[in-house]
Amino acid sequence: MPAHEEQMSGGTAPGRVLSRALLLAMLCSTALVAEAGNAVAFELFGIKLWGSSKDEDADIVDPLRYAVTISAPDADKDLVKKLENASTLKGDEERPVSGSLGLMAKARSDREQLIAALYADARYEGVVTITIDGKPLDDLPPDAEFKGPQPVPVVIDIASGPKFTLGNIRLEGDAAGLMSADYGLIAGGDAGSGAVLKAEALIVRALKQEGRPLAKVTDRQIVADHATSTLDVTLTVAAGPVAGYGDTTVEGTDKVDRDFTEYMTGLKRGRQYSPDEISDARDRLLALEVFNSVTFKEADKLDADGNIPIGVQVSERKPRFFGVGGTFSNTEGLGLEGYWGHRNLFGRAEKLRIDGAISGIGSNDLSQLNYNAGIMFEKPGVIGPASKFFASFKTVLEHPDAYDHFSVKGSTGLSYELTKKQTVSAEVSLDYSRIHDAFGKHKYLIASIPLQYVYDNRDNRLNPTSGFRVLAYAEPSYDILSGAAFLKLKGEGSAYQSLDSASKFVLAERVAVGSIVGTGLQNVPADRRFYSGGGGSVRGYAYQGIGPKDFTGQPIGGLSFFETSVEMRIAITDTIGIVPFVDAGTVSTKSVPNFSDVKVGAGVGLRYVTPFGPLRIDAAVPLNRDPGDPHFGIYAGIGQAF
Repeated sequence: MPAHEEQMSGGTAPGRVLSRALLLAMLCSTALVAEAGNAVAFELFGIKLWGSSKDEDADIVDPLRYAVTISAPDADKDLVKKLENASTLKGDEERPVSGSLGLMAKARSDREQLIAALYADARYEGVVTITIDGKPLDDLPPDAEFKGPQPVPVVIDIASGPKFTLGNIRLEGDAAGLMSADYGLIAGGDAGSGAVLKAEALIVRALKQEGRPLAKVTDRQIVADHATSTLDVTLTVAAGPVAGYGDTTVEGTDKVDRDFTEYMTGLKRGRQYSPDEISDARDRLLALEVFNSVTFKEADKLDADGNIPIGVQVSERKPRFFGVGGTFSNTEGLGLEGYWGHRNLFGRAEKLRIDGAISGIGSNDLSQLNYNAGIMFEKPGVIGPASKFFASFKTVLEHPDAYDHFSVKGSTGLSYELTKKQTVSAEVSLDYSRIHDAFGKHKYLIASIPLQYVYDNRDNRLNPTSGFRVLAYAEPSYDILSGAAFLKLKGEGSAYQSLDSASKFVLAERVAVGSIVGTGLQNVPADRRFYSGGGGSVRGYAYQGIGPKDFTGQPIGGLSFFETSVEMRIAITDTIGIVPFVDAGTVSTKSVPNFSDVKVGAGVGLRYVTPFGPLRIDAAVPLNRDPGDPHFGIYAGIGQAF
């Protein structure tokens, strides 16, 4: 279902978001180790709060503990940190090794990794010396044993040496016409091993983008001149011929149709090879959500027709999934939800999902319970690999402050990926609803055609540090019962810019604007009007709390809105960050936003980065509050605010 179905109201209920965040945090980031019914260890976000680690070491034969000291007197702080991160002896210091032999093997492996870390920092004269229990590693016999007291002392002495720079650079073979500077190889520049390997990869990639799948580096000559601390690099590259795609063969499928998997790669035999298309094909197969892993492997030679055969190896996920959850808020009461789904209903990645939820349990008035249930079906590849057909049916009974709402809605449509960054979608929907709001009780039967375009080039959708996203939405609607027709328009853009090379400081901005034209406010169903305020729009204000209100102080929504936000996302550590922010927004009963009554909120947030997105807690205050507005707001969720 296109994302606009969840975004049109402009705000999220803070209590509900908070409780979901805490629930997911508990489910995804805690580990409880139990044996014979007794809890022995508990971890939260990887931090052990209580319990012993002895049972975790029970599988180690002849456990031997050691203590590591790293000495690198001529290294700067950044290099010392890199060396410590490269050392598995240091990283695994709290976990014992398997006997004396295990310690020596780990030390030898560690020395290689530390030398590699020195090379990555362009330290080609670096020397790593390791002693165990006072004896040099190379002097220890294979059957050496450390029988003294534990932990066994391990000392790593590192003489990092001078930092090299690039000297003479030569590209030969089919790369002779290329400029080395275009690939980061510049005389006097970074001579780290990573920079050289990256340049090789970029050169090969550039040739492959000409349609040459067999391009490769055939020879590499690296000469370190210790007298001048320079590194001379000579790379010889063979481009190979321009070729098209050959046969695509798929292995690893079981429940998923193999021919369909091949079709969804979109690699048409004979079309000129492109590494970008290969990458897009892999992403497309993963997006089907039926595979755990997808690997593309190009053949090492062309077929008889001069094309490159492509092999695809996949591993399937379990087709069925289900889940349950709970929410709690001191203002909204208890909520329960559950869902069941199938990822591969008929063998071609068709997705079926059934879900339902109830909230407001424990509130004073049982008639104010909120219910929703729905069923959704998706079928990819209906008019090409980049397309997806979707259909849904859902019913809702809800009681937000602005209105009481019951509806039954069915919709069907198609989305199409124009490029990896551009997606369009169109659908047809029919929505019957009964609504009681400030204008009284009304029935509606709305036929509409939602249309959406999204351009998204962000580097990371969960936690972007660069790029931008633009959304344009239009929904012409007609009320069959009253004859009212109106057009709902919305535009939204967000941009992200790193202010430093390490992305420790990221400036994020968001602007959204919307308008409903063609009819008066009372003819637009309350659930289709615009609202603002809350954790997803203007923090510091209540959910739907910004904009026109009736004589009882309840929001009535508007025909237009405008919102903007600015955040400075500051990384304190790799996992913890703080985010000062300012939000502003306005809602108007006219089709053009009224900027004379803009509400502004400001605050600061805390972020904790997890594999499934940042956990977010924001605290904000309204800067120009009206009577009835809260004095502050606290919001929590998963993912950045925008």
